[in-house]
Amino acid sequence: MISTAIRVARVGSAAELAAAALMMLGFPCLMLAALLPSVPAFAAAAAVTYLADHYLHRRGSYLINRLSKVRAGLSIRFLIRQLLLVLLLARQDLSESMVFYAAIACFLAFYGFQAPHSALVTLIRSRRKMPVATRNLDLGSRIRIPDAPPAFLLDRNAEKMLHLDLAAVVGVLVTAATDSAVYGFVGIVITLVLAFGYVVALVPYVRGKSTPPSADEVLAATDSWLREHRPETALYFSGSKDSAYQVNMWLETMEELDTRPLIILRERAILELMAPTTVPVICVPGGVHLMNMDLSTVRVALYAANVGKNIHLLRVPTMKHVFIGHGDSDKLASVNPFSKAYDEVWTAGRAGRDRYAIADVGVRDEDIVEVGRPQLAPIQTWQGAREGTPTVLYAPTWEGWDGNPGNTSLVLAGENIVKKLVKADPPVRVLYKPHPFTGTVSAEAAAAHRRITALVEKAAVARAADSRFTVDTAAQAQAKAELTRIEARLAELSGAGAQKGDEAEASRDGVVDVQKHAEIARLRGEWDDAYWRAIPGWEHKVVTGAEPRLYDCFNVSDAMVSDISSVVSDFIASGKPYAVTDSAELGAEEFKRQNTAVRAAVILSNSAAELGQLLAAVRDPAADKQAAERQELKRYLLGPDEPTSIDQFNSAVRQLAQKAETRNLGQENGTSAAGAPAAAADLASALPGDTDGAAVKG
Repeated sequence: MISTAIRVARVGSAAELAAAALMMLGFPCLMLAALLPSVPAFAAAAAVTYLADHYLHRRGSYLINRLSKVRAGLSIRFLIRQLLLVLLLARQDLSESMVFYAAIACFLAFYGFQAPHSALVTLIRSRRKMPVATRNLDLGSRIRIPDAPPAFLLDRNAEKMLHLDLAAVVGVLVTAATDSAVYGFVGIVITLVLAFGYVVALVPYVRGKSTPPSADEVLAATDSWLREHRPETALYFSGSKDSAYQVNMWLETMEELDTRPLIILRERAILELMAPTTVPVICVPGGVHLMNMDLSTVRVALYAANVGKNIHLLRVPTMKHVFIGHGDSDKLASVNPFSKAYDEVWTAGRAGRDRYAIADVGVRDEDIVEVGRPQLAPIQTWQGAREGTPTVLYAPTWEGWDGNPGNTSLVLAGENIVKKLVKADPPVRVLYKPHPFTGTVSAEAAAAHRRITALVEKAAVARAADSRFTVDTAAQAQAKAELTRIEARLAELSGAGAQKGDEAEASRDGVVDVQKHAEIARLRGEWDDAYWRAIPGWEHKVVTGAEPRLYDCFNVSDAMVSDISSVVSDFIASGKPYAVTDSAELGAEEFKRQNTAVRAAVILSNSAAELGQLLAAVRDPAADKQAAERQELKRYLLGPDEPTSIDQFNSAVRQLAQKAETRNLGQENGTSAAGAPAAAADLASALPGDTDGAAVKG
């Protein structure tokens, strides 16, 4: 019942739900206490509403935002409490006292301060919002960007300003309880002085040296950096904040390019959610600013999503435009007709090419280039069964929004799968890593997740008591000590580089320390190794949270059970045996026909009766009947192992850059690119890197 109420109220926890209920009940109690009248009851109810309101604001509760939509916003709640305090004074027969009139005058003046306070905050933020926001660009040496105002002045400023009425409210309440007017007057003076002081404190930051340079100066400095840095390959991205993962998945690839990279974003929300990177980043919200930006040295533009704002860069003829997408799957989005707008479409393997041919959306076969999936490089390939207890990863996807029973195996098959795995003989180790969204929509899925977690944890306890399984205590202690050391160093590095200030200050100072970035990457690898060494190789484990990552679980597993999702497509890169649950009960043949990624999988029914085939393949390579089929499917979906995907990707970038340069030289010489072979011969000095590599092209 509580979980249902949490979902309906859109709050994050039972504590938030309780705070919201107390705040809503507190105001009727305030009215009742004012009418009785009862000063102690009023004080208690007021304290509850203050504290509950403050807690919900600190938690960033969704409910707080919704209250403003029903005329119960922050200012209204404070005004109601103050009006009820005035009512309490009247009911206390204090309507003829000076404190009564002083309280009314105080609250009127207090709300008079709200307008200049809000105006100043808005003006400060507006003047400090630059036309571009950047990372890893040295703008500070080109233009003067002053420090941001102290965070305490601007963070949750409306809430802080309104809470300054607390002194007046407390003073007036004490006066009502004691008949001594001095408390009320002191509280009123404190509130008015603090409110006035808050307004005065903001004034210096709206003028003079406290404001950043003009938009023209910032754009000129950005263009100056672009002319000096001369970026050659740009990753362009636009989208909602929920799509930030689509650009994050390409960051490491951009760092490994042979050419000078640049990332161009269109939304500030994406910049805030982007993972740390050493690649220069420019966020340009304005289309006109982007179209006027000096990108004359960029020869290849990469697009991770099909969105309307792509047109602002697609219009530039001096660069070649490529759709690289943000994943490889059988979804309709993978063959969007808009892909015709690009010069080329890059897919992981032959499967992507065939999807476009089957869809017949106008993308020509000669414009498709197979470059593999560079993001899958961390996934280790299978070297055959390992010594010790085999590990089977159960990584189901979440229930989705549409209630389709085929979305997840958790509800209908999850317990059957886990029961068979923990009871397997010879034994296997079970890693259970659920999707982070599991249970957010379906109560059944949430309940199934809890039962599966309990099954795994109970089996882990039983196995720890089994004399067949031993622990190297010294090795475990050493690994745990190493984990502690690494985590302390990571916390130190993350804290030292923590971003502060506002957008302007972050643009000035947001230059990643390359050595620190490399050290963090190295430490994360060491952390992963120590994490798994700290756990006995036979211990069942529920793995949640961001660390260890899914790919880390892939690498320590000998097989996987999952559902139709990108998890399956990624796991195929390992070459290891895998099973996929047909929860919608389509039947094995139809299931394989509809989903390319399961063609080399063991297909499980909801009873999980077929799980023995997967376990046999894990224990004995000779019993692995689908090994050859998996390798063939891997090549079909993801391309060949050699050359490596990043080499294929770099080769494709070089070749397309050469086409762009040929076209541009042809335009300069008054000829078309097709008719400028002489110009093409001069490209070696104009292009970076080696041009001998060849991307896999149909």
